[in-house]
Amino acid sequence: VQLQACGGGLVQAGGSLRLSCAASGRAFSAYAMAWFRQAPGKEREFVAAISWGAGNTAYADSVKGRFTISRDNARNTVYLQMDSLKPEDTARYYCNKWPSPGTAYWGQGTQVTVSS
Repeated sequence: VQLQACGGGLVQAGGSLRLSCAASGRAFSAYAMAWFRQAPGKEREFVAAISWGAGNTAYADSVKGRFTISRDNARNTVYLQMDSLKPEDTARYYCNKWPSPGTAYWGQGTQVTVSS
């Protein structure tokens, strides 16, 4: 499986963005998936996860109620809808398998910058 995250950009505080993570490979629908983020000078952290069948989701406390993770297995894509963005959401966002992210799957991620 190869993963490509996109959809980041520059947005004002309170705005919204929708990230997409496109996966290649037939095994995508078999994996639970997650979004992670890494801000400059900080460690990468968990943001949200979704089960393979999309029946279960989990969120970091910092984004709960503002972000929504979803997936479309027919399109081999995972989404992260981000609303009410805050400057502290500024980071590079990555997708990966969950709960065991694969080292080879991190990719370049997509940059999200929230201005105050």
